[in-house]
Amino acid sequence: MTHIAHYRETFLAYLEEKIVLTEPKNLYEPIVYILQLGGKRLRPILTLMTTEIFGTSHEKALDAALAVEVFHNFSLVHDDIMDDAPLRRGKETVHEKWDINTGILSGDAMLILAYQLFENYEDGIFRKLAQLFSKTAMEVCEGQQYDIDFETRNNVTIPEYLKMIEYKTAVLVGAAMKMGAIVAGVSEKDANAIYDFGRNLGLAFQLQDDYLDAYGDPETFGKQVGGDIIENKKTYLYLKALANSTQENQQSLQHLFSIQPEDATEKVEAVMKIFNESKAPEAIKEAIEVYTEKAFQVLETLHIEPKQKQVLKAFGEQLMNRTV
Repeated sequence: MTHIAHYRETFLAYLEEKIVLTEPKNLYEPIVYILQLGGKRLRPILTLMTTEIFGTSHEKALDAALAVEVFHNFSLVHDDIMDDAPLRRGKETVHEKWDINTGILSGDAMLILAYQLFENYEDGIFRKLAQLFSKTAMEVCEGQQYDIDFETRNNVTIPEYLKMIEYKTAVLVGAAMKMGAIVAGVSEKDANAIYDFGRNLGLAFQLQDDYLDAYGDPETFGKQVGGDIIENKKTYLYLKALANSTQENQQSLQHLFSIQPEDATEKVEAVMKIFNESKAPEAIKEAIEVYTEKAFQVLETLHIEPKQKQVLKAFGEQLMNRTV
């Protein structure tokens, strides 16, 4: 089994080879820029890893892996426009570095490019990849709309929040793994099982992100700790705290999430105090474990070698113990 670092290196070399600056420069330069900003490269690594776990060379999945990464970054470009975000991975967002029209158009081109990459596969595999991709892309859009809707709602429930992060984040993780299985030509049962593994892992991954946003180490997390609180995002921590707090703390929390003071330090401290008193951190850690365990249970149904199951389990454990 190839080491994860090798998948990453192979993928980055392929990205460098395929995503090149061409004319018109103002269309393609932002694409090259966003794709070279870095990131965990989690999704393409999962595509390559899955293909090899099912006994096929990971190199055959490079186009599918690149399609997943291009789509993911396309969604980030458009999300940043909708959020009016100034920074992405510590650098200027595309619409800030260029302008909004450039961000929209370059994002559109990235979506088309992702589809084009599937054309490098034979008809049967192309059809399956394209069908999965279309379904997933629509779900990601639905997840983004739920996220937007939640900004103006005060009655968001935990099941609704979980559905939102499933569509916005988890389905793409599941699809990345299923694409690897499709390229490897496995049975529909195994392809669906690895999708469920990835989807549950994606839910745990996003919940871990919510936790790290409030409780991560600023030195390792790579984002502003407390960013979700400053932006009044109704995350799992917020919803759990609201459900498990005294009436006084509920009112305080709702008030704190309705304001945006110039200096947010006191606000973050006050919110964190309510989070801690409500045992929201313990609740989110429990939810992370639940979804991780659901992912691991799926492994038992896969028709792969025990050592391959162990590789997937180790990867899941590593993901859940991350600090970045």
